[in-house]
Amino acid sequence: MKLKSFVVTFGSFVLTTALLYLIGYVFTIPLLMFHYEYTDNANGFFLTTGSLVPIIIGLVISFISERIYLYKHRTRLS
Repeated sequence: MKLKSFVVTFGSFVLTTALLYLIGYVFTIPLLMFHYEYTDNANGFFLTTGSLVPIIIGLVISFISERIYLYKHRTRLS
């Protein structure tokens, strides 16, 4: 039971996050793109990252999918 719940939760997180990043790159939506830069010009140290919105949405979707899975599993046992 715990392994199946983990697979559903982790799978939905990875699938949702990857799909949102893919949509961001295909349609050039900066809010959904991950952009990483690192520059060290003689210890000038410049670092930027990209949007974390797909990760946050993926976490929310995985939480919801876990709740749905657990609800359906409990009702099936009853």
